[in-house]
Amino acid sequence: VQLQACGGGLVQAGDSLRLSCAASGRPFSSYTMGWFRQTPGKEREFVAAIRWSGGGNTYYADSVKGRFTISRDNAANTVYLQMNSLTPEDTAVYYCSASRRVITSTIRISQYYDHWGQGTLVTVSS
Repeated sequence: VQLQACGGGLVQAGDSLRLSCAASGRPFSSYTMGWFRQTPGKEREFVAAIRWSGGGNTYYADSVKGRFTISRDNAANTVYLQMNSLTPEDTAVYYCSASRRVITSTIRISQYYDHWGQGTLVTVSS
């Protein structure tokens, strides 16, 4: 599956932004989709993930819980990340990812995701 992320940009603290990730290739609905982010010199950090079935269970990093919402539209082959109340600490390159092999205990681990988008930069000014 190929992933194309977009929606990043420069915003002010407190603003909102919605990232989108369009998938093509294999059936999108069979993948768990995740969002990760990375800043220079740091490892890629889990942000959120959504299951492909079972009601689309969602998972969040503690740092974004209550502010970010992940959702998916299987018919449109797209996953979204709605980001509210942004802070400068949210500044990063955001990557969408896909996996058919993650389980609950590994859903936050980037090494278990096999497909990655190119990343979209989010910059939050104070």
